Amino acid sequence: MPGSWIYVESPTTDDIEYLISQFHVPDSFISDISDNDERPRIEYEGDWLLTILRISMQSKEHKKPYTTVPIGIITNGDVILTICYFKTELLPDFIRYTQRKELFIRNKFDFILRLIHSSAIWYLKYLKQINIDINDAENELERSIRNEDLIRMMKLQKSLVLFNTSIRGNEMMLSKLQSIFQDPEYIIDKELLEDVETELKQAHTTVNIYSDILTGTMDAFASIISNNVNTIMKRMTSLSIVLMVPTLIASFYGMNVVNGLENTPLAFIHIVLLSVFISASVLIIFRKIKWF
Repeated sequence: MPGSWIYVESPTTDDIEYLISQFHVPDSFISDISDNDERPRIEYEGDWLLTILRISMQSKEHKKPYTTVPIGIITNGDVILTICYFKTELLPDFIRYTQRKELFIRNKFDFILRLIHSSAIWYLKYLKQINIDINDAENELERSIRNEDLIRMMKLQKSLVLFNTSIRGNEMMLSKLQSIFQDPEYIIDKELLEDVETELKQAHTTVNIYSDILTGTMDAFASIISNNVNTIMKRMTSLSIVLMVPTLIASFYGMNVVNGLENTPLAFIHIVLLSVFISASVLIIFRKIKWF
């Protein structure tokens, strides 16, 4: 019926067949939405308009804690369909918020704007959580540098890259939408449009800030790790040199040749004391030049 919104989440084959047979939704639209890598864009087919935007969600994948997925908004006249192949928190929250605030949606452009606005807010929510995760990882790394914490930060960086790309795509798609809905029949809520643009810009700025912070933090810890490795290698080399001195002396006096100490009763003690003295001297020198 006119003015209806059909919300489809994780559609099955039967759901898709129903949409195609009952509403004559272009199957190419549904195929495009099913592509997890689909970029934000707008496409026409007959009287149908497809608007794809990318929304944020928590990921169950091991490689990244947060990701973005496409959601398709298909409109034809007064009929609006939204299709997403993933279960997200955004759409149920969008429904609850709309009902609680008793918002009046004038037309499909107004609906798309409000959905983009909600997606920008959820980007900011997840970015706050990412910032908390970054701080936790930094605190763990300050106590003890472990591969697990560095890998955790690398995964967060992947999520930030996905967020950045998706938000920029949504901004470009919003600009194209404004040029499409210039018809006088569409009453544009300028205040809502400004709110959407502001939230998207804030999300874009925030993701860039967090990405720069994370990159700088990882570079700093990489330098610390490299410096620690160099320090350890320098100490190990210094220790090897200190231990090499008594080994060298013992090797000389252990040869089966005449060295003048064969008949000396305290020869062994003299050699040990000489080795200890030279090793201690080398160690003191290394300490003064900060090699050990």
